[in-house]
Amino acid sequence: MKLSPILLSASAALTCATTGAQAADAPPAPSDELRVFVGQPMKGYQLTIGDFERSAPLTGDRADSPPAPKPESPNTRISARRSGKDGARDAVTMSWQDTWYASLRVTGDTPVDLRPYLAHGTLEFDINVKDLSQGGLSFKLACGDGCERKVNFLLPGRALEGQGWQRLSFALSCFHRDGDDFSRVTLPFSVETGGRGELSIANVRVLRRGQPNAVCPNYRTESVTPSPLLQSWSLDWWMPRHEQKLAAIRAMREAGKNPSVVFIGDSITQGWEDAGKAVWAEHYARYDALDLGFGGDHTENVLWRLQHGEIDGIAPKVTVLMIGTNNTGDRQDEPTATAAGIRRLIDEIRMRQPASKILLLAIFPRDPKPDGRGRRLNNEINALIRGFADGEVVHFLDIGASLTNPDGTLSAEVMPDWLHPSERGYRLWAEAMNPTLLRLLEVSR
Repeated sequence: MKLSPILLSASAALTCATTGAQAADAPPAPSDELRVFVGQPMKGYQLTIGDFERSAPLTGDRADSPPAPKPESPNTRISARRSGKDGARDAVTMSWQDTWYASLRVTGDTPVDLRPYLAHGTLEFDINVKDLSQGGLSFKLACGDGCERKVNFLLPGRALEGQGWQRLSFALSCFHRDGDDFSRVTLPFSVETGGRGELSIANVRVLRRGQPNAVCPNYRTESVTPSPLLQSWSLDWWMPRHEQKLAAIRAMREAGKNPSVVFIGDSITQGWEDAGKAVWAEHYARYDALDLGFGGDHTENVLWRLQHGEIDGIAPKVTVLMIGTNNTGDRQDEPTATAAGIRRLIDEIRMRQPASKILLLAIFPRDPKPDGRGRRLNNEINALIRGFADGEVVHFLDIGASLTNPDGTLSAEVMPDWLHPSERGYRLWAEAMNPTLLRLLEVSR
C-alpha cells in the first residue's frame, strides 16, 4: 500500500522527532580523557587525606588528618598541602610519619563510568617521590560497592626516590577483574602509604587509549606465584624471621629432635608466640611443635617460604595449615584465586613431606558481623577448599562456630580487632582443634 504525500511527510517528521528525542536522551559519549585531578579535582570530587578511621578534606592550601583519640604513637602525622609542578598550585604533596596506613584519595558522590576506558585505557599521573626509604606505596581504584583494587608499587616507588618528577602509566586493566562494577566508581584514584615518607602527585588522568609504562601482577596467578612479602612494615623483619626459622630447624636436628606438629600460616598462626603463648606451652610444646606463621603473609608468600627450606630436613607427623585471610583483606582476591593458592600449598607440602598428614583449617571468621565483606569472601573460600580433603592425607576442619557467638557475630573478648585471637581465642582454637589433631597424631605413629 502506498502512502499519500501527506502521510509520507508526517511519517518522516515523526521519524526525525523520535530520532532527535533519542539523541537528546542518550548519554553523552565518553571523552578521550577523564581529568581526575589536573590542578583541581574533577567536578563533584575532592581530595581527602586520612587513615582507616579519620580523614580531612583538602579544601584550602593544607589539610591535616585529625589525631587518633589514643594514638599508638604520639608522633603520628598525616598531612597534605597544595604545591606546584608546572604551576603554583597544580600538585599536591602528601607527607606522613609513624603511621600504619595513610591515604590521599580523590572521592566524590557522583559516580563516574569507567567501562568505556577498560579495553585500552590507562591511569596516568606525575609523581615526585621525595622520601620513601621507610614508607610503602600502592595505588588504588574502587570497583563497585565495597570493592577496591590496588597495585603494590613499593620497590619501584623506592627506586624513584630523588629522581624528580616522573610520569607513570598503568593499564586500567591492572585494577579490573571479571565481575567488577566499573559503571559507578566513586574512588577513581587513591595513593596508599604507611611508615614515613613524602611524595607529590599531579596531572591524574584516565585515558581511553594510552601506553602503559608500569607493570602490575596478573591477578589470576598472583596467589600461586612464589614471592617474599613486600610491604614497608615487613621488609625489616620478614626475611630475618625466615632465617631464624631455618636456624631453629637446624638446631633441632643437631639436638636429635623433630617437630611432630608444624603450624603454617600468617599472623594468626604467628600469634601462638604472643597472645597464644601460654596455650601453646600447655598443649603443643610437648610435641616440639614448630610455628611457621608470618604476619601479613598471602598464599604466595608461604609458597616462597616452603620452597626456600622451611619444612625441609624435618618429618612432622601433622602439618596444620591455615592461610588466605590476607588475600581477602589486603587484595580482596577472588575466592577461586585464594583457593588455588591453598591448593598449590597443599601440593608443595605433600611433595616435601609425603608422610605428613595435613590438617587444613578453614579460614577463621573476620569482621564483627556475618555479613561483612571479608567474612563472606572467607566463607566462599572455605566452601571451595573443603573439597581438597581426601580423608587420607588431607583433612579439613572448620572451627569457626567455636570462635563466634550463636548469632555469628564476633566477640571482642575472642578477637579484639575482629581478626586476631586473644588468649581466650587461642584457647578456644586449641579446644576445638585438639580432638582432630590428636587423632591424626595417633594414626601417624
